[in-house]
Amino acid sequence: MKFFINSNTQSYLRNLESEFGDSTNAIRVELNRLENANLLTSSVVGNKKIYQANKQHPLFGDIHSLLLKHMGLDQLVEVVVKLGDVESAWITGDIAEGRNGKVIDLVLIGKNFDKTYLVELVDKAEKLVGRHIRFMTVDPVKQDEFINDETSALQIWGEEVDKR
Repeated sequence: MKFFINSNTQSYLRNLESEFGDSTNAIRVELNRLENANLLTSSVVGNKKIYQANKQHPLFGDIHSLLLKHMGLDQLVEVVVKLGDVESAWITGDIAEGRNGKVIDLVLIGKNFDKTYLVELVDKAEKLVGRHIRFMTVDPVKQDEFINDETSALQIWGEEVDKR
């Protein structure tokens, strides 16, 4: 299993301007540099240029791992994989939308969770990552109700799901 960012995660210049609090010119220069380095891809939709990470770039995995480590999510994944019947793990909420929130919203897709053990692992993970973790467990049959095209979601563990 490997870490990856949802391939549909996209943003446009004005959205990044409000997120980073910098001028559109400065952000455009950096986006152009990243695109020239092939780290980003872009497409035009209407009058907006949409950017997203180039998952085909040879350094994508390394950069993604660094981001997970910076956010403390690598340690969260280490704890989650000990649960057993987890098919996938998703981050939703602020962090999935690119904001550095104090709470990690975690959706675990799987079956037969030992809720007592899960609470113990979440407590341990909270100490490791220094953030509060709000979690829910979802049966794979009901995954589409919680992880869908209207949901900002970042898959942090499991097999890549084509529809995301």
